[in-house]
Amino acid sequence: MNRTFISALECNIENTVKVCGWVQTIRGQKRMQFLVIRDRTGLVQAVHERQKNETLAHTIESLTAESAVVVIGKVVHNPSVKLNPFELVLQEVQVVGKAESPLPIDANSSPELRLDWRQLDLRRPENLLVFQVQTTALEAMRGFWRNEGFIEIQSPKLLSGASEGGSEVFKLDYFGRPACLAQSPQLYKQMVMGSGFDRVFEIGPAFRAEMSLTTRHAAEFTSIDTEMAWIDSHEDVMSMQERCLAHMLRIVQERHGAAIEETFGTEVVIPEVPFPRVTIKQAYEYSAAMGYPVPREAKGDLDPEGERRVAQYVKREFGHEFVFVTDYPISVRPFYHLRPEHNQAITNSFDLLWKGVEVTTGSQREHRYERLLAQAEEKGVNPDTIRDYLNFFRFGMPPHGGYGLGLARLLMQLMSLKSIRDGSLLFRGPNRLTP
Repeated sequence: MNRTFISALECNIENTVKVCGWVQTIRGQKRMQFLVIRDRTGLVQAVHERQKNETLAHTIESLTAESAVVVIGKVVHNPSVKLNPFELVLQEVQVVGKAESPLPIDANSSPELRLDWRQLDLRRPENLLVFQVQTTALEAMRGFWRNEGFIEIQSPKLLSGASEGGSEVFKLDYFGRPACLAQSPQLYKQMVMGSGFDRVFEIGPAFRAEMSLTTRHAAEFTSIDTEMAWIDSHEDVMSMQERCLAHMLRIVQERHGAAIEETFGTEVVIPEVPFPRVTIKQAYEYSAAMGYPVPREAKGDLDPEGERRVAQYVKREFGHEFVFVTDYPISVRPFYHLRPEHNQAITNSFDLLWKGVEVTTGSQREHRYERLLAQAEEKGVNPDTIRDYLNFFRFGMPPHGGYGLGLARLLMQLMSLKSIRDGSLLFRGPNRLTP
């Protein structure tokens, strides 16, 4: 007998079916026994009259919550059952994986304990929804990029030197030589701009050795990156991203909007294009107008509270959840960001804020070898340490730009999750390397 998903029971009234899933609850009465069975498509009540089959009654009595079972029964319509009006009259229960009792976590367990037992935590329907939405979001973005002529690449994650500069790298031994894990695919997506690929995207792991214990940082995360050649400015990059996000959110809203609103209390809003653009100078003014002057320590950037206040202002004045913040000074941007001719103190760069959190950083890159070399030296980067990267620009590099964003942070904002831990299959941070 083939498996029937719970969502398909409506089409099998009066038929005998096989359902595979987990025991969510067990309830016994003097005459009747009740089970709630869960699979990835929903919940169903299964019932058994004790006196009809003593062996089956004993099997049901011995069950434990979260045991993996195969149940066979007749589908009947019972509109009095609020859970699911189509229930199973049990004929057989096969226990294929009995769960130990008691379970190590319950509804009141702390987030850290839940992460210790992530296998069980992921069985919660809300966690299943997160990764169903993730699948749809990635599928939608991939489809958008393919239609726009992008090529998917997979760059190496073992590097001889830091891909983003700085000390926030995981170092390792590579056959007796020093190496590190990639912080992003930045160097290689720029490399293929000089290889004639024109437009590329990558969805893959990235690693940051940051001692950050916030709700939006991780030591390992899935990075979503794009790069485009033959652009006129960073405006081309922003335009491409906003269209991609609007397309993705439209598909997510169509497939999961109702479930997201019911589960997380969040409406999936399809944004109007173009998104608002404000300079970092204007962002400071907006934050101050909302009662929070950004501290001087930010030095040309926005701190998390400043991001929230800017987003509040934009939502109030423009009615938009997204805002691009542009024109960051060279002091807070890496050496490879292009500096416009009219103002060499700023960069053709941007951050994208979504509901008060930075989800994207992007820019137009400096593609001219001599300028790139000078900017690296100005930033204190030893050219010898990035010689392979610099060589990419010696033989005809077109103007290009791109952006990167973290998948878990994207999901966090999309569904209003409490932390990127909830949008990660298995979170990795300074204090977590298991399971």
